[in-house]
Amino acid sequence: MNNELSKLYPNKMWEIFANICAIPHPSKHEEKILIWLKNWAKANDIEYSQDETGNIVLRKPATKGYENRVPVVFQGHIDMVPQANSDSKHNFVTDPIEPRICDDGWVRANGTTLGADNAMGCAAAMAILIDNNLEHGPIEVLVTVDEETGMTGAFGLKPGFIKGDILINLDSEDEGELYVGCAGGIDANFEMKYNIKLTPAGVIGYEIAVTGLKGGHSGMDIVLGRANANKILMRLLKKGIENCDIHIAEINGGSLRNAIPREAFAAIAVPEKNKAAFEKLIKELSVVIQKEFSGTEPDFNIALKQVEAPKEVMESDCQRKVVNLVLAIPNGVMRMSDSMEGLVETSTNLAIVKTEKGALSIANLLRSSVESAKEAVADKMRAIAELAGVKIELNGGYPGWKPNLQSPILNTMLKVYEDKYGKVPEIKAIHAGLECGLFSLAYPYWDMISCGPTIRNPHSPDERVNIESVGKFWDFLVETLKNIPVKK
Repeated sequence: MNNELSKLYPNKMWEIFANICAIPHPSKHEEKILIWLKNWAKANDIEYSQDETGNIVLRKPATKGYENRVPVVFQGHIDMVPQANSDSKHNFVTDPIEPRICDDGWVRANGTTLGADNAMGCAAAMAILIDNNLEHGPIEVLVTVDEETGMTGAFGLKPGFIKGDILINLDSEDEGELYVGCAGGIDANFEMKYNIKLTPAGVIGYEIAVTGLKGGHSGMDIVLGRANANKILMRLLKKGIENCDIHIAEINGGSLRNAIPREAFAAIAVPEKNKAAFEKLIKELSVVIQKEFSGTEPDFNIALKQVEAPKEVMESDCQRKVVNLVLAIPNGVMRMSDSMEGLVETSTNLAIVKTEKGALSIANLLRSSVESAKEAVADKMRAIAELAGVKIELNGGYPGWKPNLQSPILNTMLKVYEDKYGKVPEIKAIHAGLECGLFSLAYPYWDMISCGPTIRNPHSPDERVNIESVGKFWDFLVETLKNIPVKK
């Protein structure tokens, strides 16, 4: 555990966060953190239970005089997105996250994602459970699993597992904002078989590397106009095919469906006679593309490295089809919301492009706060697949969360925040897949809201959490608990 973190305010919350960082917990690998969580509950004499999906609920009775308050559920997900800088050797399954306090008032990790999304939310809820100085009604803390790669925990939540009536989701990332709605999503996965041939004689091997992009959360950061490494790589390959007769052996771009791809790589063969022309082409394209993204991608880099020539490459017709397919698939903001200024309504993230043994796979995440718009983009993806003659699967769909501006917990928290800080918090919806949309399927009566401390660049190695905002977030939650209304 990082003992320096426990000196920050609130001490117990930061201490728990540091303990979570010390235990590997990427999505699909939450076994160790769940064992620790149950042992933590036993050590603190906290009642808990676990469902068949892996979700854990922890319960604390009301303090004296608050027994008649509406029961509250605090909720966060325990998994994290594993992203590291290209020069990092971090193993997310075995190695702890290394948080550090920076002089600018933020906490970051050492070359990896921090996991503040959503360990800060879990830590806040757990700290409430062990703070005996707080005044509150009945409390439950719901810790879900595998949110980042499919919302498995939320999908698996059954009616009756939770007893509370108000759900406060702690997975938002701007202190001073209250979220009342989110986007739904669906995965669109393309598959294509391609033919392989022996590499022609008289070629030179190269690796093209697109690196240094900011990446980020494919929902919240999609509006920022950041570059997509897969799209850039395809532009380079297309020009190389057209002008220098290159041969593609392998493509490897992106790693997570819900992260804007930061890096993409290709192994290729170039005829020796075209060596100088190809190198000049890539150099010129690099300058052009870097200028395009100069405002959003200051560290963007395209590198060309001579390597051993590959033994096998794609047949010419196949490589053209691969490149054109990836270029044709939409990426980025599709439409802005009519009802909330500045909110993205519909978007796509062309997340992963990989080739292996004659098979191409392309993973996309589609998001929209309007169900019909989400389906329309899905239909667009089907049409592209049909025109290209490739296979597509649409799966993992989950609903959005429709805003309720008459929500009782919203009105309570608005008043609490204004009374405490002298200003009204912003009411927002988020272009990301909070679990609230799925919760409403099993618990349609829940009154839900989402809040959190200020986190920047989640899902990327630049992820950081603002220290001052964590203290304000904590104080706000504590004051909210005192003001939960009496049951009717």
